[in-house]
Amino acid sequence: MPQKKQVTQVQPFLDKDTETWSYVVYDREGGSAAVVDAVLNYDAASGRTSNRGAEEIVSFIRRKRLVLEWMLETHAHADHLSGAPFLKSQLGGRIAIGEQICQVQEIFRKVFNLEREFLADGSQFDHLFKDGEIFQLGALEARVIYTPGHTPADMVWLIGDALFVGDTLFMPDVGSARCDFPGGDASQLYHSARKILGLREEIRMFVCHDYPPKGKRGYQCETTVGIQRRDNIHLREGVSEAEFVEIRNKRDADLAMPKLIIPSVQVNIRAGQLPPAEPNGAVYLKVPLNQL
Repeated sequence: MPQKKQVTQVQPFLDKDTETWSYVVYDREGGSAAVVDAVLNYDAASGRTSNRGAEEIVSFIRRKRLVLEWMLETHAHADHLSGAPFLKSQLGGRIAIGEQICQVQEIFRKVFNLEREFLADGSQFDHLFKDGEIFQLGALEARVIYTPGHTPADMVWLIGDALFVGDTLFMPDVGSARCDFPGGDASQLYHSARKILGLREEIRMFVCHDYPPKGKRGYQCETTVGIQRRDNIHLREGVSEAEFVEIRNKRDADLAMPKLIIPSVQVNIRAGQLPPAEPNGAVYLKVPLNQL
């Protein structure tokens, strides 16, 4: 008899404050798990952090008796702080990102004039994945796909039959990610998207954010490669590179900076760790004036 195809188990978690989807990805109950793009709750008015959302993920993993092997970051997010260090402290595992994070660290080390001890070499992470690298998550085979454009360091994770695209693509009626951050490039994003949309049409696709058109639908996180090919408002079949670049650049010119970009980037290029404490024992984040 033919062997039954392994189906990737995916449990989404929505942080409504930042409209971010995090995922627990696993092969079976009692098996191996990864968490994609975990969130650390942050109140900008008070400067206080909370593990509220990450604690829900921990509870789910324990309830399913899973072994957490990886905390995977699709990129250094500019709209939420990473909850990966809290998950690691509770459940173990390794924090990983794409090897091009070093480019992003170099850019923002200068923007924030970080301490001389901060190294732009990716050493803050437990593992730096290379494009095309293959790894196992229990019974599931996982592959790393490099997808620059939104930032120079975006990676997509294909785990079994589930694809986690970060900010490269959104739901079809929302389109694509902005490309106006330092190191972003709309032409690169176009080619990255075409690489993703060249995969098998039945592959399930999970987005990192959803910004539902007002009054039209609720939050969604899952689509397929085939549906994106047909319906994505920015990147459906037939849209040329020149057309996409014009659409993307025009839209980016009208977008405000994400509300949490300043705290998020400082923390996320450190693999979610906070900056070192000052001599008084307190931790501070910098606000660079007129830089972003």
